[in-house]
Amino acid sequence: MRIGYFADGPWGRRALKRIEEAPELEVAFVVLRHDAPDSELKSRAGRLGVPTFAPEDINASAILRELAAREPDLNVSMSYDQILRSEAIEMAPEGFINCHAGALPFYRGRNVLNWALINGEERFGVTVHDVEQGIDTGDILVRRLGPIAPDDDYGSLLDRAADLCADVLLEALEDIRNGTASRTPQEEIHPVGFYSSRRREGDEWIDWTWPTARIHNLIRALAPPGPGARTLLDGDSVVLLGAERIPQAPAYIDRPGTVVGRGEGGVVVKTGDTTLRVTTIADWAGGKPTHSRTPRLRVGTTFGMNLQHEVQRLSGRIDRLERRLEALEE
Repeated sequence: MRIGYFADGPWGRRALKRIEEAPELEVAFVVLRHDAPDSELKSRAGRLGVPTFAPEDINASAILRELAAREPDLNVSMSYDQILRSEAIEMAPEGFINCHAGALPFYRGRNVLNWALINGEERFGVTVHDVEQGIDTGDILVRRLGPIAPDDDYGSLLDRAADLCADVLLEALEDIRNGTASRTPQEEIHPVGFYSSRRREGDEWIDWTWPTARIHNLIRALAPPGPGARTLLDGDSVVLLGAERIPQAPAYIDRPGTVVGRGEGGVVVKTGDTTLRVTTIADWAGGKPTHSRTPRLRVGTTFGMNLQHEVQRLSGRIDRLERRLEALEE
């Protein structure tokens, strides 16, 4: 069976390697992202003697004619970023399938592994489904779940999900090749499901009035290769790269974000309900975390912003500006 392969990044590389190793599968071409083509995927395709493309518009008639001339039996998307219209979807006789890192019909959309960690899920999903005009709405061919351990973070989960996605894709390809594939409409699993939005700049900031579980989940969800959860320390941005829940930590009222304990493993910080041990922080410089370290901070140090102090500070600045304006008008 000839595969048209639309891919990017480590997910695309791992799955392509698995496809290479299957003697009954042949790669007809590889389509890379236009804005930043994956050089490793391009090199791997070159070693296989497989042509690569990186079109600005995958739905342009000229590129679709060129791809169709390569006679793929089935097209596969693995982390490809362009929206496909009907002519592209229907190019190959066996259709177009996609591997998605979410347990469809839940976690459709973007950044789904981050959202799964933020939501405190105990399992993540990987789904191979038909591509159609909707986003992640096509019928399901194969769906598998994997565990999320309490100490998992984005990096560990990303690595495991990439392996599972390659396994699940190969299972789906084998079913299609053998004519044994079955398809399940997503509505049969849940009538609605839900979408995950793309995470944007600003989403990484910690609100220390949140419960401990929510703060801990955000820190692990944004761990490298994510951007890292952010807070303020003495007015400067810092990144929290590691934290631990404290067993049997009591709930009590105090100032959220305050360092209330310290030890060899880091500092204990008050949250909206209990406390959290922060084990690794880094400075934020040049758009990335730098100088990673175990925090050694005095008890009473405060993470985050004191809103009352900020309001007073800004009010003072406004008063000074108003007085300057009045002086200029005199």
